[in-house]
Amino acid sequence: MDLHAMHFPYHPFVLPFTIGLVFVFFYIVGKWIYWISRLGKDDRFKILKNIFTLKTPQAIYEVFMECLLHRKVFKKNALLGYMHMSLALGWFLLIILGNLETRYFTHGRINPPYFPIFFEFFEHDLISLNYGRFFTVAMDFLLLFILTGVGLAYFKRFKSKPLGMQRTTKHVPIDRWALTALWLIFPLRLFAQGVTAGLYDAGSFLTNPVGNLLASFLPIHYLYYPSWWAYSFALGSFFVLLPFSRYMHIPTEILLIFLRKYGVAEKNIHSTYTKVELSSCSRCGICIDACQLGSDLGIVSTQSTYFIKSLRYDKPSDLLIDSCMVCKRCDQVCPVGIDIASIRANERKELHLFDENSYKYINGYRYKSAKIAYFAGCMGHLTPSVYKATLALFDKAGVDYNFIDKDGSICCGRPLQLTGQEDAAMQLIEKNIKLIENCGATVLVTSCPICAKVFNDSYNLKIPIYHHSQYLLKLAKEQKLTFNKTDIKITYHDPCELGRGLGVYEEPRELLKLAGNLIESSNSRENSLCCGGSLGITNISQEQRHTIATITLDELSANKADIVATACPLCKKTFKSASENTMIADISEIMLDSINDRGIKHNPKTVSKEVVKSININR
Repeated sequence: MDLHAMHFPYHPFVLPFTIGLVFVFFYIVGKWIYWISRLGKDDRFKILKNIFTLKTPQAIYEVFMECLLHRKVFKKNALLGYMHMSLALGWFLLIILGNLETRYFTHGRINPPYFPIFFEFFEHDLISLNYGRFFTVAMDFLLLFILTGVGLAYFKRFKSKPLGMQRTTKHVPIDRWALTALWLIFPLRLFAQGVTAGLYDAGSFLTNPVGNLLASFLPIHYLYYPSWWAYSFALGSFFVLLPFSRYMHIPTEILLIFLRKYGVAEKNIHSTYTKVELSSCSRCGICIDACQLGSDLGIVSTQSTYFIKSLRYDKPSDLLIDSCMVCKRCDQVCPVGIDIASIRANERKELHLFDENSYKYINGYRYKSAKIAYFAGCMGHLTPSVYKATLALFDKAGVDYNFIDKDGSICCGRPLQLTGQEDAAMQLIEKNIKLIENCGATVLVTSCPICAKVFNDSYNLKIPIYHHSQYLLKLAKEQKLTFNKTDIKITYHDPCELGRGLGVYEEPRELLKLAGNLIESSNSRENSLCCGGSLGITNISQEQRHTIATITLDELSANKADIVATACPLCKKTFKSASENTMIADISEIMLDSINDRGIKHNPKTVSKEVVKSININR
């Protein structure tokens, strides 16, 4: 066949593919235009401001790494990452190489979109053409690459644990239909190309043996047209179903990456950006295993994948909205990087309505001028050994401070935010801002990560904000505090709000290394387990919280450390209630004991009692 002189080839079997492709193309383009046009004025300005900067190539790079290579999924499990990559990258390369193949054999002519997809149907003598052998081998290799991923996907439906997943997502019917179409596409391509190779000896190392095998027991001359019809129908069906199924994440994730690079982010209320995030969720189910409600309590129907699905289809329920500890473990493992915690907080605002609150009592406090404003927070007052140890260290370092919530037990507002009471939280925050500004401090220090999170995110203070572990390390580096290092073995628990919330991982560890030998637990830093005491969930019992705390504490104690160090009063209180045998202390207590040198080296099990004695308390 003279490919250079012929008119565009055509056969009716290309219609299902072509109709599906045209439909999905215009749907996605229309959706993108609609979403971008509905963004706020500030967000559209950010796009225009950044589109011709380095952020665009950075976004393209991230699209390649995450949408094609699935870098984050590889970090979860290599086999799972390979499965996703082979389908995404393999299909992408198959399209690229198919277009190069047809453009080469037609001398650069622009061909109809179906031509590269069904080229082997229209041309049977590729091997005799220049570079024909290269293209047939390369196309067979890519098809095999994709089919290995499809095989892993089949396997995962029946046995997901080897791919690093204890549980998989329960899909709605349209997801199952789209999944079936996707899983049929490449086996049907292999079948169609195999039949063609069996008839015309036009394949390579994969399709020729398949064709010979089929020809040995099937009347393949009768299967030639039906096989290509089936392949075209599978493609067209997948394209038509894609916008209404979880596979809408494929084009939407690309848009999300660009918007995020340009500075667009989740707002304090649901926005168009929220819709983009919801449509970017692939419902891969990785967040299910990360959720301790599932792993520790066996609650496996309320995870983030189901919460997001309910919002996308406008069917949210109180149970799905409220059943979350807001520990952000799902945020951390999400391959797409969806801001699930913020979406949930916004949904809780719409769900929960409360009477107006008054915080006039805050206005009555007056303080002497001091450089440091120290805020213990509600949980700090419920665990006074933490703030007393911190203030004892301040005294030893000669720090000029005001204990601004010493008598008032003033709440920072974060618990109200976590439960959706945004209006009440903002009233409280406005009062607290005035209180902090009036005390004249140049630095704010808190022992509570929950408080630190809201101070950083919602207060817009003009002074630096430190967690006490950060500030104590600063004092040590300035040689205002000197610690006595011993051979005590310490394991550190990363609090949810301090670690995943604020990204503070190194300073607590640096500080603890000045007092003893730090031993990492199996789940640390970004993967740290929640203590179970979360203020963000109200619909689990105290017994269920105790179960979570016990499992987390057992994991922390597995490395046989002498003491479990915390950096959150709530974590300490929760862990203490879960075990009487494990020694638990806040960083401030450990560091104070290190300065006092009160027997840690010779009798590390007495550390908490010694700290209690040294600061004169009975908790």
